[in-house]
Amino acid sequence: MLRSHDVLTTVRMLQEENLDVRAVTMGINLCDCAGGDMDTVAAAVEAKIRARAAQLVAVCDDLTTAYGLQIVNKRLAISPASQLLEGHHGTEAAVRLARALDAAATAVRVDLVGGFTALVQKGMTPGEQLLIESLPDVLAATQRVCASVNIATTKAGINVDAVNLVARTILRIANATASSNGFGAAKLVVFANIPEDNPFMAGAYLGAGEPESVINVGVSGPGVVKRAVERAVARNPACTLDDIAEEVKHTAFRVTRTGELIGREAAARLGVPFGVVDLSLAPTPRIGDSVGEIYQAMGIAKLGAPGTTAAVALLNDAVKKGGAFASSAVGGLSGAFIPVMEDHALSEAVAAGTLTLEKLEAMTAVCSVGLDMILLPGDTTAETLAGLILDEAAIGVTNAKTTAVRIIPVPGKRAGDRVDFGGLFGSGTVTNVNCPTGAETFVNRGGHIPAPLRSLGN
Repeated sequence: MLRSHDVLTTVRMLQEENLDVRAVTMGINLCDCAGGDMDTVAAAVEAKIRARAAQLVAVCDDLTTAYGLQIVNKRLAISPASQLLEGHHGTEAAVRLARALDAAATAVRVDLVGGFTALVQKGMTPGEQLLIESLPDVLAATQRVCASVNIATTKAGINVDAVNLVARTILRIANATASSNGFGAAKLVVFANIPEDNPFMAGAYLGAGEPESVINVGVSGPGVVKRAVERAVARNPACTLDDIAEEVKHTAFRVTRTGELIGREAAARLGVPFGVVDLSLAPTPRIGDSVGEIYQAMGIAKLGAPGTTAAVALLNDAVKKGGAFASSAVGGLSGAFIPVMEDHALSEAVAAGTLTLEKLEAMTAVCSVGLDMILLPGDTTAETLAGLILDEAAIGVTNAKTTAVRIIPVPGKRAGDRVDFGGLFGSGTVTNVNCPTGAETFVNRGGHIPAPLRSLGN
């Protein structure tokens, strides 16, 4: 039975608090396009995407009109592109495939297509190596293609050789897109424990065990949660953290219900299965749509101060609990993101020096994802990047959670310089690693970091 209070609260979320569906993502399995020369593969890929996703944007636009709820991004996630590169040689083949994906995404009017992905946590096939090594050319030559590499899992441990290859590749990507301040690196995410049903870019792909085609929805509402916390504090200035957690849970419940409604309706109209609703508080650069502002509303006056990590843990846990109670189809990442460039409060804290890279790393142990949209000086070494990736992977593997790194070395920039990517990617200040050298010998040993004992818990 619907209560008038719940209805009115949801209406307020829509009208005043920036509630939106951040992404409707259609997953498409392209494995049947494999084989033959790359021109044949690319043509098959483009044809299948055009056929499957032809009505995606139109359906989303109709739902926006019908429900008055903005759907910000319409996206595609494909099965790992590395599978289509097996048996092919040379960067030209990878670029040809990426251009076909870009053309198909343009034709069906989606914003981004994810799944230029390699899964190398335990080893690396020729197709996966080709994909990684081609990324500088691929990300420089395309507009909508996003890439991801999974270098670790709790079951397999960490593939250090793959980490070193990816670290060198990130520097090459940044240099290949130097005219746009290394923006190509913003379209690559390096994962540990990559989720197979994530609707958020740049890490979305269609994993093994997923349907031939599926609709996954990402709902974001940091502005909604911030206002809910502010109201709770206004009602009772002496409210406890228990009270704040309860308020966040109830808010997350209502937001998740809204997202599932949209996702199931979109799937039904498109004639494909509904997958998951991912309740992730993904910020935008807009004031009032910030995860950092939620921590401030809780009482963290300066982001990065002692207690910030605990505030992140409280928020992430409450979001997951509220979302899980609202739906049996919660998946993806579901929690609080901390993408520095995409969140004006976090970005300002980095610029002010209160929020350091090392503090952000501590926060990633209890949030969703990890070091996200971090600007580094252009002269950062591959060993430093590899060390950052290894640290994040260690957090994910040890704690059996997803962690990720999306770092952008900006050619020609130094710590303190400002960079603006515009749109949802935002702007930020180049930061530095407090101790950028000293781990080169460790990193360059290569090999694997073995899986933790908990990996044997079958």
